[in-house]
Amino acid sequence: MNMKKIYFLISAFVLLLSCNSGLNITVENPSEFDRLEMVEISTDKLMKLPAEKIYMVVDQKGEMIPSQITYDGKLIFQADIKAKETLSYTVKTGAQQTFPPKVYGRFITERKDDFAWENDRVAFRIYGPALIAVDGPSNGLDVWYKKTSNLIIDKWYKDDIGGVQSYHDDHGEGLDDYKVGRTLGAGMMAPFEKDSLTLNENFAGQELLENGPLRTTFRLTYKDITVNDKTFGEKRTFSIDAGSQFTKVTQEYDTRDTLTVAAGLVKRTEDDEAYSAYTESGTAAIIYEEPENEKAGKVYVSMIFPAGLERIISNTYTIIHPKNKNEETHSHVLGVTSYYPDQPITYYTGYGWEKFGFPTLDSFQNYVGYFTKALEEPLIIKIL
Repeated sequence: MNMKKIYFLISAFVLLLSCNSGLNITVENPSEFDRLEMVEISTDKLMKLPAEKIYMVVDQKGEMIPSQITYDGKLIFQADIKAKETLSYTVKTGAQQTFPPKVYGRFITERKDDFAWENDRVAFRIYGPALIAVDGPSNGLDVWYKKTSNLIIDKWYKDDIGGVQSYHDDHGEGLDDYKVGRTLGAGMMAPFEKDSLTLNENFAGQELLENGPLRTTFRLTYKDITVNDKTFGEKRTFSIDAGSQFTKVTQEYDTRDTLTVAAGLVKRTEDDEAYSAYTESGTAAIIYEEPENEKAGKVYVSMIFPAGLERIISNTYTIIHPKNKNEETHSHVLGVTSYYPDQPITYYTGYGWEKFGFPTLDSFQNYVGYFTKALEEPLIIKIL
């Protein structure tokens, strides 16, 4: 055997040993505050491992932790990491593992085609086509206030539809007390040409892209919308991670022209104030405090825009309800920006509740500040 063949065999043996022992990964928190956050690694960077594509993540204590391969080719797992700390993990291949889900979402055909989703902190829903005939169009985002880490969507719907108990009342796990109507609700986006909102109807189609255990992602499509005599398509992609107060929204319009758009939080009266801020890097955040009531108490709704905004304004309009023919006046605080062709806008919307971790407005403002800073200071991930 010549020296070249001997070298090749030795190299192959060393590579095999390396693959069997897994890939070592470090995750560094560059921030001055503790973070509970999802680590993302493209599976393209794991090609040194065997080709089974079933990965296990082991922490530095030697314990296997929950992980997920996302629909778009990422290995994700949660890191609970202190300020300036560096943690070590090992990624290996192995048998398929099942972990208790911390996120969930589905198309609720038994309740007028809602789409509802949640994690261990918050819950949301958005209205589907079957509801239009009953209540008219409602294109906004609804939030369900929950105060349990358990997944409650299926239970709440089953009990409400079966007449056991209404999810509009708090039976120990939270309730639905948020009002949407013909508004953007808790953070949807719409064209805002000439300072006028053009609200689409309820979603027309839905596709569940992944469903846990750590991230749920789905896509909604809408009927074409006409603005300034031009008609184009609309779709939204939502995702939610375990442990977060926010859901991620990616808004897309099939337009060849630049479009002024606005994402909004409905205000209960025109004179209500909202809190807004820009970071030095340009990230924008808006917080609106819902009027306190006896059933829900204090709730704080927020939107965060990593790419910034052109302006933040209040807007009020009057409509005639298509079903009951009553005149309605609605107000929003709006984050206004420009939508450019083939450049989807990604932002976050979510809430905090005094009965589940946020006793004061200040406590939620602090959370929003940390969340925003974390977007600007990504975790530092190294594959060794």
